[in-house]
Amino acid sequence: MIRVSTSSLLRPLALASALLVTACASSITPLPPVATGTTAPPPVTTAPPPSSSLPPTALSFSSLAGWSQEDHLAALDAFRAGCGVSKDPAMSRVCDRARAAIVQDESSARLFLETNFRPEPVGDEGLLTAYFAPQYDARMSRNDEFSVPVRGLPADLVVLDLGAFEPAFVGKKITGHVEGPTFVPYPDRAAIEAAPTDKPLAWMRPEELFFLQIQGSGVLVLPDGRRVRAAFAGSNGRPFVGIANAMRDRGLLPDNNTSGDAIRSWLAAHRGPEADAIMQLNPRYVFFKMTADDGQEAVGAAGVPLPAGRAIAVDPSRHAMGGLYWLDAAAPKLAGAFPAYRRLAVALDTGGAIKGEVRADLYMGSGPAAGAEAGRVRHALRLYRLVPQR
Repeated sequence: MIRVSTSSLLRPLALASALLVTACASSITPLPPVATGTTAPPPVTTAPPPSSSLPPTALSFSSLAGWSQEDHLAALDAFRAGCGVSKDPAMSRVCDRARAAIVQDESSARLFLETNFRPEPVGDEGLLTAYFAPQYDARMSRNDEFSVPVRGLPADLVVLDLGAFEPAFVGKKITGHVEGPTFVPYPDRAAIEAAPTDKPLAWMRPEELFFLQIQGSGVLVLPDGRRVRAAFAGSNGRPFVGIANAMRDRGLLPDNNTSGDAIRSWLAAHRGPEADAIMQLNPRYVFFKMTADDGQEAVGAAGVPLPAGRAIAVDPSRHAMGGLYWLDAAAPKLAGAFPAYRRLAVALDTGGAIKGEVRADLYMGSGPAAGAEAGRVRHALRLYRLVPQR
């Protein structure tokens, strides 16, 4: 989530569409390769047969819905770009072969993938959402419109690795601060927003900062044309709580129109105490650091740029960075969404809302078009891990 953590640094962070609850689409024509700095390739509207007919074990690639329509060369290029972060020896060997191989056409790429991997189902049905790297206007001084500060990581925020105290808790961390002799949880969103800040990094519109925190990073554009990247620096450690369901349940948005665009538009139209109360239903708060904008795609938790449309944020307790997965996502829940996303993607990010075995957040790229698509992704997901042939 880009995050960047997603998320992770980007996610969340989409949502977009994990935004808040928090393509390869099937086509006879292969998807075009995804270039750095572009949005995800558009899925088509024709969906292959549902994946419920897939056998539970001993799968072949031909049994994966949409496999024959995949752009295997684009998928292999994405794998080459991200597989170096894998710590699995078998995956590292395949990664080395992929990077050394001269594969320049679709048939050779498909042969390489089918020769070096075997598909393995992961769990039951889960959820696919999407996220993107947003671009938002910002100011260096406060005014009525740009009224909320972009906050840097507080000096009193402490992340404790519990594994240093008890072996059973290796990998578990908690976030808080010291009050007298006691270590307590860090304040939630409402408390942080109520506290003044003497060193804001920039000023933004409230609803756009909220979305920036969900995504985990993004580019801020200043009035003089300067562009700076707001990168994930840390969080208050509170769980992510999506606001889409709450808005639907309160009758603020219809059930089938809780997309990122719909939520953002509502928050902007009700800017002030009413919108603040909704955003504060999510206690998680993200802090940032400013870096130069190099014009490249956002960097995920794995430390490499995220290939648009080919990178996913996953739960790191269930999946390893650098892993290769087949997404079979259909049955969209939001109006205006593409019917299916069926494609190979590399696990390169994490996100606060991305928890569970069959849960993925697809990185769509940067800019408004990527954001519009990401905000509509909320699809039933069947997930398959591509296991290296030993």
